[in-house]
Amino acid sequence: MSIHRQLGLTDEEAEEIEDILGRSPNHLELAMYAVMWSEHCSYKSSRLHLRRLPSDGELVLVGPGENAGVVDVGDGIAAAIRIESHNHPSAIEPYQGAATGVGGILRDIFTMGARPIALLDSLRVGPLDDARSRWILDGVVSGVSGYGNAVGVPTVGGEVVSDATYAGNPLVNVACLGIMPVDRLVLGRATGVGNLAVLLGSTTGRDGIGGVSVLASAGFGSDGDTDASEEDAAAKRPSVQVGDPFEEKRLIEACLSLLDAGLVVGIQDLGGAGLTCATSETASRGGLGMDVDVAAVPRREPGMEPFEVMTSESQERMLAIVSPDDLHEVEALCRRWDVRATVVGRVTGDEGRLRILDGFDGPVLADVPAASLHEAAPCYDRPRRPAPAVPDLPPVPAGSVHAGDDLLAMVADTAWVWSQYDSQLFLNTVEGPGGDAALLRLKHPVTGQDTGRALALTLDGNHRWCAVDPRGGTAMTVAEAVLNLACVGARPLAVVNCLNFGNPEHPEVMWQLSECIDGMSEACRALGVPVVGGNVSLYNESRGADIDPTPVIGLLGVVDRLERRPPGVTLADGAAVLLVGARSSDLGGSRWAAEVLGGGRPLGSLPSLDLAAHSATSSLVRQVVADGLLVGVHDVADGGLGVALAELVARSGVGARLDGVDGHRELFSEAPGRVVACVTADDLAEVERRAGVAGVPLARLGTAGGDRLVVGDLVDLAVAQVVGTWHDALPAIMGAPVAAGPGIPWEGKGSVDGGQG
Repeated sequence: MSIHRQLGLTDEEAEEIEDILGRSPNHLELAMYAVMWSEHCSYKSSRLHLRRLPSDGELVLVGPGENAGVVDVGDGIAAAIRIESHNHPSAIEPYQGAATGVGGILRDIFTMGARPIALLDSLRVGPLDDARSRWILDGVVSGVSGYGNAVGVPTVGGEVVSDATYAGNPLVNVACLGIMPVDRLVLGRATGVGNLAVLLGSTTGRDGIGGVSVLASAGFGSDGDTDASEEDAAAKRPSVQVGDPFEEKRLIEACLSLLDAGLVVGIQDLGGAGLTCATSETASRGGLGMDVDVAAVPRREPGMEPFEVMTSESQERMLAIVSPDDLHEVEALCRRWDVRATVVGRVTGDEGRLRILDGFDGPVLADVPAASLHEAAPCYDRPRRPAPAVPDLPPVPAGSVHAGDDLLAMVADTAWVWSQYDSQLFLNTVEGPGGDAALLRLKHPVTGQDTGRALALTLDGNHRWCAVDPRGGTAMTVAEAVLNLACVGARPLAVVNCLNFGNPEHPEVMWQLSECIDGMSEACRALGVPVVGGNVSLYNESRGADIDPTPVIGLLGVVDRLERRPPGVTLADGAAVLLVGARSSDLGGSRWAAEVLGGGRPLGSLPSLDLAAHSATSSLVRQVVADGLLVGVHDVADGGLGVALAELVARSGVGARLDGVDGHRELFSEAPGRVVACVTADDLAEVERRAGVAGVPLARLGTAGGDRLVVGDLVDLAVAQVVGTWHDALPAIMGAPVAAGPGIPWEGKGSVDGGQG
């Protein structure tokens, strides 16, 4: 195989590189193009479609294209938010894959000048009756907690899903929120000819070499060999990075101190593609060139070749652009934080050339236009073909539905996961894991003064909805995120997304991706929420099978007046239980239909989504929560009304008698735009009045209280049974032996879908 093919470049791409250079590239140059033109860095299969997303807004300070999106949240404060995937690394080395995913997303945030204040994770693995899936979940949870807890950033929410579609290809998506004074915002640009490129942080090793091209641009065992996943993992393991959270903590403090002191004119993290990415992107964005002395890069391993140094993705490294006059002060400040600072480059006006040298006065090892690495990657309009329609819902014989048993099979507390995370660091967390959304007090990042307001965050995804209809399913996911924020009294500000799809060379996958983007665009425009950034993860396939389309939506919102805690997912004795929003008996795309009727596969057509009605419902819920008129609230989504009711019972230990549910179809429907609200007798009339004024349907389902959950003649369960099943399901599964997989053999600890908020 030719060198360019070994590096992941096609013959056509190799020819294009020759045209750009006017000559044949050498091995180092090919390696640099391979990582920068990979799917992970260049978005060459998705860039054409991502342009359709709405990204402008009155409060948007930085949109897509930078390390993180930034929005103005008032009081002179800006919030930076970003989401990334570390799917393939986590399949190979679950602990390090997840840990370095956390490290990378943290650097994306403080690169902008923001202090990271919260993490969220969206984890998807195969069925947990499989030992390897348990090994992966155990490892990724340990990786998130091990890095996040040690670096000192709370993990405040997320979701956990187990499904057969992820058996060979788990998904590990991590989001991060940071805040900063508006005037501390900094961009990753190299400006000022003669300025220096200073490498901060850890030494460079062979871990993670070419990770973006080796890991992110190919599936596992795509030739159908049943042993191929194990063989792939062994071959790809050196491409997984290794993290050091203590180095990261020092790096955070050093970088923020440099920014506060005004000693940095541009800064960029070294994530995917390592030094190649950081140097080419900062030079290209600044419209200038850069000379890089590869011999000056501190290394942790002897005998490293220049291509290894330039493409290594060793963690905990940043590239700062500083004035020569400030170098001494930069070095002194870094010594204070015990952070290594090494001059490895110089900004030049040399027609935007990126030159790699062996010593600043030594031979030129590579000479390429910086913009050709950063901006000139191919942009493919890959063939698209609609995916086969999922089967219709089959008829359900009368008397064959066992709603109580089906309901118990779908409830599981995810506390086994989030109890391993420290969610209270900084003492800002008002609502942590377990609710509909996380809620954090908004304090000024410099003075620490409480503004009396709060920021809200949620991560949401539903592969079943998107397998049935990628456009409609993605729109429903955006709508669910908006309603989750409403349940904690927050209005939405900005969306970030992580688009997890299969092989883009399969026309059905490209159709799914395109449809998903259109659905997101329609929902965001209708709900008035800009998309300020995101990530696309492709080639999520195993043994030739693509995962179901899985867009994950991260939504940032704000509570303008934080006067009380939100009511939370709970019931109160004697209070009325209401369904807010339009009633529905549509089972298309529902979890119940998939698990009970479809053998795990999605069925039917999605319920309709009325975005105007959804907006009205969200506004109503947001107002009554903010005004303290509810004593409990929970959105209706995965598992439908039944699971929402069971979770309210399980979290409160209070039963309910509900006679207003119209059969099993309404019990398990996942139609959008609905919440269950618990309201005392004193406030019931006011809530009903407000719903009438807003034109939002509202139905009385019954009353909370007692020691049983009774839903008409469908369900009759003891509260103790609901609580016990909900609480014990995941720990019991994870208590079984985990697989001694091909990576770190995590021991101990151990089909669940669960939201953490």
